[in-house]
Amino acid sequence: MKFRELDLSEEMQRGIDDMGFEEATPIQTQAIPNIFSGRDIIGQAQTGTGKTCAFGIPAVEMLDRDSESIQVLILCPTRELAIQSSEELKSISKYKSGIRILPVYGGQPIDRQIRALKNRPQIIIGTPGRVMDHMRRRTLKLASLRMIILDEADEMLNMGFRDDIDTILKEVPQERQTILFSATMPKEIMELAGKYLKEPIHVKISHRELTVPRIEQYYLMVNNSTKSEILSRIIDTNNIKLALVFCNTKKRVDGLASDLQSRGYAAEALHGDMKQDQRDKVMAKFRNGSFDILIATDVAARGIDVDDVEAVFNYDLPNDDEYYVHRIGRTGRAGRAGKAYTFVVGREINKLKDIQRFTKAIINRMSPPSIMDVEETRMSKILNTARKNIFETDLTKYAGYIERIVEEINSASEGDSFVSPLDFASAMLKMISGPVGTEEQKKEADTASQESLGFDADNEDTGAQEGYVRLFINVGRKDNIQPGNIVQSIASTSGLPGKLIGAIDIYESYTFVEVPREYARKVLDSMKDYMLKGRKVNIEKSNKKPVVRRLNRRRRK
Repeated sequence: MKFRELDLSEEMQRGIDDMGFEEATPIQTQAIPNIFSGRDIIGQAQTGTGKTCAFGIPAVEMLDRDSESIQVLILCPTRELAIQSSEELKSISKYKSGIRILPVYGGQPIDRQIRALKNRPQIIIGTPGRVMDHMRRRTLKLASLRMIILDEADEMLNMGFRDDIDTILKEVPQERQTILFSATMPKEIMELAGKYLKEPIHVKISHRELTVPRIEQYYLMVNNSTKSEILSRIIDTNNIKLALVFCNTKKRVDGLASDLQSRGYAAEALHGDMKQDQRDKVMAKFRNGSFDILIATDVAARGIDVDDVEAVFNYDLPNDDEYYVHRIGRTGRAGRAGKAYTFVVGREINKLKDIQRFTKAIINRMSPPSIMDVEETRMSKILNTARKNIFETDLTKYAGYIERIVEEINSASEGDSFVSPLDFASAMLKMISGPVGTEEQKKEADTASQESLGFDADNEDTGAQEGYVRLFINVGRKDNIQPGNIVQSIASTSGLPGKLIGAIDIYESYTFVEVPREYARKVLDSMKDYMLKGRKVNIEKSNKKPVVRRLNRRRRK
């Protein structure tokens, strides 16, 4: 369904257009009209299916902009999600004057948030702990609340926020609309819904069993800022001649096309804002090989049928499992080999696991190619071409030029210096290929590639399970620390889903916790100067394997 079919205000439609969205996702198509009806909603959808806009669009549209009271409260499990949701709602509502949105979360000075609350926001997006704190201080006045949204409710319960949620829901007005979104529907979620939602409508995005073609599939943990660089390196190191790159928005398509063109690649964009004749011309040029890289949205790419596509890139993780299958199925055709690369940012790893589960696909992790990998590939291409010329071309004339210039150099040189034809050939190779790094530079490049994954991938045995890193924290039993305190602190500051946190060992004055390797750097950075139970936290990588595993070890499955 197109967004224009959802009867939205022209201001909202402009905001959606600016974000580059072409059509509503399945969860948006089902949820938005039902939320507009005023009914309580239970929405079941995975991360990355567009659920923020599914509740955010009607929440903003239904606001009374003349009122200065808080009308919508959105509870999120982590500060990262609260910030992300806030930015998304601000983007879609940027043409609606008088809309004020404020995220409140732990890790930020509460005094700053209290000052911001004096600007009278109508929408609050926050973590349960910080919302509770403001309610206790009476700095968050919810008497006029009309809608409350529980986003990723299963994750909030998994992180131990059930008591906080109960307290908040009991204290907000009874005459309100309640919306609950959850990826899973365990018994505890159904109990929560039965207690606080009134005759809710169930909105569920069902998963179909999908078959993935036999294509080599890889994923890379990346940052948004490094995506285009890593894309370029993969294309260069694999000498990819024809590639299809998928982005989720028109804006991202245009930006990436411009970026790749500036890097010297023959790349073109394809999306819904282009007229049909323009799209036809781009497709015709792609089919006949006039350019190498086509960057497209899912909607615009419908009908692409090109047999020679060597690789498909999911520059953005698709919003739907089915889209993933459609995307990668455009390579490996007519009996040819094909490869698919998916870029994953942070907590999107959960969505990738969903895709793997429902498609039964084997998606292998790979490290981003280093700068040295690119240089070595370029060098190999030059040398292979030279080797071919030696056997297929008459080089007599060129050899004469080399002999003459070497002789001139040696005649003009002073002292014992002597230039051989090999020296001259090396200088020419350097000029053609560009600078080649030293062994030290190669090591640095490889290290940088590993660090882009989140943490240096050493082989030291610290007692952590495979794929995890063991961290040391300077608080323990004497500080009244429980496993739930550790999970809440890490999840709310770093955005690491609580269910991915591994074993927790609490000792008298310190604690060990295991986190996925790709999140380790982010956890270390986000927990810097964090206060837990009134004590400043010191967290660092553990380089020591504990001698004893205590009985209070807690491994999260």
